Amino acid sequence: MHNLFPNKFYFIDSFKKNNIDKLGNNTGVIYRNYKDKLRAKEIIEIKRYCSKKNIKFYLSNNFKKAIDLDLDGAYLPSFNKDFKHLNFKLKSKFLILGSAHNIKEIRLKETQKVNFIFISSVFKKNKNYLGIHNFNKLKNSTHMKVVALGGISKFNERKIYLLNCFGISGISYFE
Repeated sequence: MHNLFPNKFYFIDSFKKNNIDKLGNNTGVIYRNYKDKLRAKEIIEIKRYCSKKNIKFYLSNNFKKAIDLDLDGAYLPSFNKDFKHLNFKLKSKFLILGSAHNIKEIRLKETQKVNFIFISSVFKKNKNYLGIHNFNKLKNSTHMKVVALGGISKFNERKIYLLNCFGISGISYFE
């Protein structure tokens, strides 16, 4: 079967080599460890492993650390409303990713100058649940590249393909 999505993003909370080994090309890993203190050694280990596998590696919610460790980019969660990152000098290939759940957050991410907006939750029935119709409304409200997030599985990936997204992201889809 051919690759339906040229861009995939896998969220991790800890480093598991066997999960990263399963990833194909054009997949990025986003490390989002919000509960524990940021562990630079673990981040460097993940970076080296991803680099060896030709996989992009992004750090969530710590823009300065992502620059200092020469990562491929940073991920700004929907709760991050900061603009300090706009003052940093960035490499040309450094990507800024951001997530949003509504129009207000989409406008904020546009102002934060993200490269891609992750809109959630498409299928996962949580407090941010959108469904296909509301997801499409949000996707069509921006000129940015949109990545689908939330409840993505092998079962429903073709539905997202019909939404004409730039990519998909999640956790269980990759595990």
